[in-house]
Amino acid sequence: MTAPTGTGSQSAGSAGINSAGVNSASALAVLRRIASTRPAQAAGERCEMCAEPIPDAHQHVVDLESRTLLCTCRPCYLLFTDSSAHLRYRSVPDRYLSFEPFELGQAQWDELEIPVGLAFFFFNSALGRTAAFYPSPAGATESELPLDAWASVQAANPAITVLAPDTEALLIRSPGPDRERADCHLVPIDACYELVGRLRRVWKGFDGGQESRQELAGFFDRISSRSRPAPAAAEPEGRHG
Repeated sequence: MTAPTGTGSQSAGSAGINSAGVNSASALAVLRRIASTRPAQAAGERCEMCAEPIPDAHQHVVDLESRTLLCTCRPCYLLFTDSSAHLRYRSVPDRYLSFEPFELGQAQWDELEIPVGLAFFFFNSALGRTAAFYPSPAGATESELPLDAWASVQAANPAITVLAPDTEALLIRSPGPDRERADCHLVPIDACYELVGRLRRVWKGFDGGQESRQELAGFFDRISSRSRPAPAAAEPEGRHG
């Protein structure tokens, strides 16, 4: 809460006495003593909608107009879980799915024109198309996704149509020296930005360096442990916790 501030004006005489006969200097001293003994407000994050304190582990809402994530308390989060409502905000679900097998060879990955071996893809409802972002030293960088190339990935993997617009993403790791097949997980969109932030802090050189590869491997281990197999056919938008 914000401490109230006085709005009345003083009309003290030369001796500093107000109309109630109270010395204004003494009153000010009392207020200062109260302020100095009042418990300090706990530091920490606050809900970006109602300003209530929230824990470090909290949920997020997507602002569909500004394309930003808002940190929210549980009550504010629950206001925007209805995906059928025409609202500016959408709560980010908490489901994790894995797609196995996921059909994406190195040639198909090259056609997507992603310069690194990792990217996340989500459907931007405002633009009416899938957007692709990859990690870089500058953070999440958007790629000009060739629509035909992405359409071929969708055709080979129809189960990925389960993806909810704006709030969920497909996190894809391309085939590599230690992986014959690509990895694909459906994750909350905020998890993707968390990963990008983690990689940015340790990024070195063009490809991120050894430390970023270790960070990435640990992240995929964590989301793999949380994921359940994706359904063979599309189902309604992800569950909200």
